[in-house]
Amino acid sequence: MAGSELPQAAHNGRNSLRPTQPGNGHVDEAALVAQARDGDLPAFEYLVAIYRRRLFRLAYRMLRDRGDAEDVVQDTLTAGWRVLPTLNREEAFGGWVYRTATNRCLDVLRHRTSHPQVLPGADPLADAIAAFTARDPDRESDPHHTAEVAAELQALRRALALLPADQRACWLLREIHGQSYAEIGAALRITPSAVRGRLARAREHLSTAMVQWR
Repeated sequence: MAGSELPQAAHNGRNSLRPTQPGNGHVDEAALVAQARDGDLPAFEYLVAIYRRRLFRLAYRMLRDRGDAEDVVQDTLTAGWRVLPTLNREEAFGGWVYRTATNRCLDVLRHRTSHPQVLPGADPLADAIAAFTARDPDRESDPHHTAEVAAELQALRRALALLPADQRACWLLREIHGQSYAEIGAALRITPSAVRGRLARAREHLSTAMVQWR
C-alpha cells in the first residue's frame, strides 16, 4: 500500500527502529506494531507488506473476484492504521486484520444475488500448485501428472465455491491460514464449538466432492 493511500499519520520524526530479525529471519511483528502505534508510518507500511498477500489469498478464495478481494484488503489495511491506537496488545493486530477482512468478505457475499460461479482471473489455489511442484520438482515436467494436479485443484475450487460462506471461511482460516478455533470464532463472532461444527460440515462436503481423487 502506498503511503498516499493511508490516512495521514503524525510522524514523530525519529528514525524508525529496524524490525527485530532473530537468526531464523522471523520479523518481530509486535515491535513493528508498537512502532506503528507511535505514529511510525514506515513501520506500518512494513506490516502492510507482511499482511497484504495473506489477506488477498483469503479474500480471493472467499469472493472469487479479484477486484472485490483487492478492495477488501485495501479497506482492511487502511482501517488497520486507524485502529492501531485502540489495540491493548501488540499481538492483537494480526487477529484484528484477519477478523476484519473475513467480515468484510461476508458482507460482500451477503449483498450478492447471483449463484456461485467460476470467475475469470488467477487460480486462487495457484500457490498450492507451486508448493506441490516445489516439493516434487522431478514430476513438474510430467504433463500427465501436471494435468491431474490441475484437475484436482479445479475440483477443490468448485467445491469450495459451493460451500456456505461461513463454512468456507472456517475451512480457509483453519486449513490455509492456520488459525486456531478461538481466532476463527473471534473473526466470525461465533463460539469455538460452532467453528468445529462448521468445519466438520465443510470437511464432509469437500470429502464427498473430492471422493474421485482419493
